Amino acid sequence: MTLQHDGVTPTTSGIVRGVWNDRRASPDERARALLDEMTLEEKVGQLGSVWFTDTAGDFAPSVDGSDDPAAPTSAPTGDFTGGLGQLTRIFGTEPVTVAEGVDRLRERQRQVVAGNRFGIPAIAHEECLTGFAAYGATAFPTPLAWAASFDEELVERMAEAIGDDLRSVGVHQGLAPVLDVVRDYRWGRVEETLGEDPYLVGQLGAAYVRGLERSGVVATLKHFAGYAASRSAKNHAPVSMGRRELADVVLPPFETAIRLGGARSVMNAYTDLDGVPAGASVELLTDILRDDWGFDGTVVADYWAIPFLATMHHVASGAAEAGALALTAGIDVELPETAGYGAGLVRLVQDGALDGRLVDRAVLRHLRQKIELGLLDGGPLVPEHAASTDLDSPGNRAIATRLAEESVVLLRNRTVLPLRTTARIAVIGPAADQFRSLVGCYAFPNHVLSKHPGHDLGISIPTILDAVRTEFPAADIVVEPGCSITQTGREDVPAAVEAARSADVVVLAVGDIAGLFGDGTSGEGCDAEDLRLPGGQHDLVLAVLATGTPVVLTVLSGRPYALGDYDRADALVQAFFPGQEGAAAVAGLLSGRVRPSGRLPVQIPRSPAMPGTYLQPPLGLASRGISVLDPTPLFPFGHGLTAGDVRYRSLTSAAELAVDGEVLVDVTVENMGVEDAVEVIQLYGTDPVASVVRPSVELLAFARLTVAAGTPATVRFSVSADRLSFTGVDGRRVVEPGTYVLSAGPSALERPLTHTIEVAGSRRELVGPRELRVDWRRVDAVASKA
Repeated sequence: MTLQHDGVTPTTSGIVRGVWNDRRASPDERARALLDEMTLEEKVGQLGSVWFTDTAGDFAPSVDGSDDPAAPTSAPTGDFTGGLGQLTRIFGTEPVTVAEGVDRLRERQRQVVAGNRFGIPAIAHEECLTGFAAYGATAFPTPLAWAASFDEELVERMAEAIGDDLRSVGVHQGLAPVLDVVRDYRWGRVEETLGEDPYLVGQLGAAYVRGLERSGVVATLKHFAGYAASRSAKNHAPVSMGRRELADVVLPPFETAIRLGGARSVMNAYTDLDGVPAGASVELLTDILRDDWGFDGTVVADYWAIPFLATMHHVASGAAEAGALALTAGIDVELPETAGYGAGLVRLVQDGALDGRLVDRAVLRHLRQKIELGLLDGGPLVPEHAASTDLDSPGNRAIATRLAEESVVLLRNRTVLPLRTTARIAVIGPAADQFRSLVGCYAFPNHVLSKHPGHDLGISIPTILDAVRTEFPAADIVVEPGCSITQTGREDVPAAVEAARSADVVVLAVGDIAGLFGDGTSGEGCDAEDLRLPGGQHDLVLAVLATGTPVVLTVLSGRPYALGDYDRADALVQAFFPGQEGAAAVAGLLSGRVRPSGRLPVQIPRSPAMPGTYLQPPLGLASRGISVLDPTPLFPFGHGLTAGDVRYRSLTSAAELAVDGEVLVDVTVENMGVEDAVEVIQLYGTDPVASVVRPSVELLAFARLTVAAGTPATVRFSVSADRLSFTGVDGRRVVEPGTYVLSAGPSALERPLTHTIEVAGSRRELVGPRELRVDWRRVDAVASKA
């Protein structure tokens, strides 16, 4: 039904009402009617934001290096004359209680509504990468830990729980997930990613998006695009990559999260890609995102990315010109404060230097999203009982517990695990009694409370030491930190060595402290020179291993570190910042209470100087006679031990796959052990001869399932020929005929099953939407997922 515009109606409150308030009309009709009534200044007001803080530089890169008025034009005074697009992090900037945050948000929304004649509220956005980044909210495992679970359903449940919390206190948009594909482990933000494989990143990213969007919260995909591939892994550094790597590795997760997840917002990357800043790239933000993929949501600027076009990239002479570039490229809303999308942008339109239709385009998108969120329907902007919301509910903690348990990866076990309950245990290492080694850089205790020393955490985060004491109440436990995570020095090593010698077994906890811009060893701006354990930890590990006491080396980190020098360790456990329930999960694995099921979403390097990922063509692998460098990892992508003894029995499929067809691939495994096992069956593909250089092996699909002791299990994958496609010589995505090798196994380097098929037909060019997922199901007698 199309409604006729019947004019506008001033109300007694002074707010002008019209079709835009009529829920019988479509969001697009309502947005267009409202746009038609707005002045230029009112339109531009909908494109900006405000952040009520004097310490913004503590949380994001700050605007500097320019005399141009790049400072916000809408100072946080409560004067929102003309309207406002978004409110930035009312809950996530300082430690306020839920009741205080709700009161602040209600008052800010009241001011925003009163400040414009149409009564248009602002969208309130918050960070939610490891849960709602607010005081007292559950600190879930980091995304790299989600990826280690290989569990899409659980990630989706977690995201829905996070979204429910956000929505319950009046927040509309969450700035997550991060879909950057890891290219160099030294980059500080590896912990925020879903790993190094584009298919895994895309599927888990889409799962997170589905959960958040189901709760009514707008999911924001970060960072579009190429951010993780910066030179030398330096944050914000330029990105140099070919269009093929961009198309085949970097872009697919974003396309997947939009098409299969339903994401309604995208955030630009800070970096430049081959000399063009992402925030000023028409090709990225319009041609690919909208024209090719059909995205119709909003593009929001990463914090201060618009003035950075002037102050960092130097492609604009000032904030207004930067705003014009960003608007032309396709950025609809400026975050976290208004700089480029303020009065200067209005003047450029009035002077004829900027097409006003570009303003209309962005405003229409943002208004439509506000209408979809119900902001013009007249209901309460903050739910009535918001102040009583429990942001760390038992339900949240149950999900956090399960995800932590599923994400911990047992890399090695030489019969030392499970530990004896009455053993004398030496708990050694600087991460043993450090809560900051358990939660990520965007978790509130690290992200905000690190700036408020002495403040209580608002939630309980037991450390590894706490959890070992709880898990082994009859054990005799001795404790020594041994060294620092952030400082070198050996003065505390002798005491740790003595403790190790006196013990039956050592739990040696090492790793990272998460933080921002140098306030830690992992996190945004905390890039590493190499992949050796930071601080004095390398020397500590060698000294403890030299005692001869059995050692369980437990790494709590945001990135993979090189562990090749630690072959004497009897067991190796990797936990990627497993969250507030993570210590209990690790201790449970040590006792045998928790069955190991995590798998590596990134490789564990052997050498600290070899940061390459598994997606390598032949010349990227070990090459005898060509180079003395050997990039072979200590533990490959997908590796992780299980409780059972799973053997790979058979891989079968049809002998031929049409270039536009689908093939059913059956993989059968059998658990020969006496315990049930959680197995992540991984299906890989290899293209032996192609028109361009291809990876030696790439993940096509995966299936996480429980295999009962003494029984077989068969999984059937439905593989479309689209999953075999790549970017050809001419820059077009193609499926080429010829021989193709399927393989299956528990990791990228252990694939005992292989099967060759023939891809039949003529070279096929893929135009438009393509298959981005491989579905699977169990076809044996037991049909339950893990």
